[in-house]
Amino acid sequence: METDAKRGGVAGSSLALLGKVEGAEKLLLSGRRSREHDLESAVTFFLEFLRGFESFDFDRPCVTVFGSARFPEGHSHYELARALGRELARGGYAVMTGGGPGIMEAANRGAKEAGGLSLGCNIRLPMEQQPNPYLDRFIEFEHFFIRKVMLVKFSSAFVVMPGGFGTLDEAFEIITLVQTGKLERFPIITMGGDFWDHLRSFIRSTMVEEGTIDEGDLALAQPAQTPAEAVRIVREAQRGDAGTR
Repeated sequence: METDAKRGGVAGSSLALLGKVEGAEKLLLSGRRSREHDLESAVTFFLEFLRGFESFDFDRPCVTVFGSARFPEGHSHYELARALGRELARGGYAVMTGGGPGIMEAANRGAKEAGGLSLGCNIRLPMEQQPNPYLDRFIEFEHFFIRKVMLVKFSSAFVVMPGGFGTLDEAFEIITLVQTGKLERFPIITMGGDFWDHLRSFIRSTMVEEGTIDEGDLALAQPAQTPAEAVRIVREAQRGDAGTR
């Protein structure tokens, strides 16, 4: 497993500075602070972005897989994500996740088993979030918002597996970026069967009915039942993009 500490350059040299600001995001969001403290925070943002840009340099298209850290090996969602990782790797895609256990581990594991490139953007948390052992490269971030940028920046498709608040936050942010034209209309695919049924019902029967979104926005995310179907959706979107250039 290759971490940013081993890659040298700016990424390696910035680690010493970043190591001194663990807990920086909580401090940043603690309320009004002095201008000097906010400028110090801005420097740490820059260094974390720089590490990500320098560390993730690869030669193939990438798909980010989101999902819960809490599903263990053997759970149906874990095994589905593992199969998805294998299918993506066989299709020539790098697989990026949040780098932790559960769904993230499963997708990285499947990619690794198929000989693909497995990437992780980990986040420092008191519980749950240790880097999984199936990563070719990973970075540990202090700031959630920088981590989310990295999970989006390098990918041209996204698969959302069952998860909790964090997974929903990531999924809705990407949908919002596409809806508002801040991100190309890359595929956003949901997997996990009936896990999403109640949420889809709420979106259709409440959000569309109340007019907070348009009915056409429902097409921004599309379901896939199998890993093969998910890869097919990604491939078709890529062909369509190539055809418009």
